[in-house]
Amino acid sequence: MKTTAFYFALGRPFAPMYSAAMRLRERMYNQGILRSYRFPVPVISVGNLTLGGSGKTPMVQYLAREFQKQGYRPAIISRGYGGRATGKINIVSDGSTLLLSAEQAGDEPRLLAETLPGIPVLTGIVRRLPAQQAIDMGADLLLLDDGFQHLQIRRNVNLVLFSTDHLAGNSRVFPGGDLREPVVALRRATGFVMTGVRESNRERADRFGALLENRFPGIPVAQVGYAVDGPVALTGKGMLVPVADNPLSRGRWFAFAGIAHPASFRRTLDEHGVELTGFRPFDDHQHYSAELLAKLSREASQSGASGLITTEKDMVKLALSATNLPLPLLGLRMQVTADPALVRSIVAQIPPAEFAGP
Repeated sequence: MKTTAFYFALGRPFAPMYSAAMRLRERMYNQGILRSYRFPVPVISVGNLTLGGSGKTPMVQYLAREFQKQGYRPAIISRGYGGRATGKINIVSDGSTLLLSAEQAGDEPRLLAETLPGIPVLTGIVRRLPAQQAIDMGADLLLLDDGFQHLQIRRNVNLVLFSTDHLAGNSRVFPGGDLREPVVALRRATGFVMTGVRESNRERADRFGALLENRFPGIPVAQVGYAVDGPVALTGKGMLVPVADNPLSRGRWFAFAGIAHPASFRRTLDEHGVELTGFRPFDDHQHYSAELLAKLSREASQSGASGLITTEKDMVKLALSATNLPLPLLGLRMQVTADPALVRSIVAQIPPAEFAGP
């Protein structure tokens, strides 16, 4: 759905009804009318209040790696949005073997599985089922990807992310605006994280963080940024591998991106001196057929580009359709940069008796 002012204006009369329904749903879980489940391992939810992207997947990547470094056995549980797998439990990766493609699993679960060796990734609409499966496979910590609205699973840590460039959108509830729930739902959070913070928007992040602290006292606010890790390419088997000699500093490139905020990808390329001959934005979770890639290749060639560049999230979907392209194709790998105190603060929120780690 295109989240434009026009569509929000049409949906605004219905927003109070949706808002009331979401508040009623939360109340029913709180009162036990709708059942929620507690697991014998810590559960950390990474979610947001708004439609679209706020950096959840990079944040889940970061946390999974940090907990893995400390000796924990994390697993990631996702709904598997956009994936064709219909099982109650879909194992994207068992930690050692990739079992589902991006088309089957969804682009984000596949990206997580491919970039997090040793960490199982499971999907399922009823997420308590893959959550229990992950525990049976040996996980001692669960990360819920996009879990803020998934109240069926109780969690020890409830992180809510805000994109510093987009904040709360128009601050109205869907279908009249960008919010999935009314703002009062943020009282469920145990921490707020401002994502994509850089020098040019740090003051904006500080102001919004102060607003959150004033509205929800006692809930800490952290800031994280993004750093370019480097370009990646596809192997003949469709796997992502780093490119040692950075070719983006040479030649001219045609960029495209099918993410929630494509303009942020273009800005990153501009900030890192990548010379672009053109840029094509697409909707989030864009499907790339061989025909569409051929069209992009023609546009790139006509623009004088020496290659194509896209996001790593887009790259995981191109394994089957990116063969025999006339121009080189690269993806840009990004990583979260955060103060290590963020992970320590998360651990501190988990009662020691429940923490199953070392």
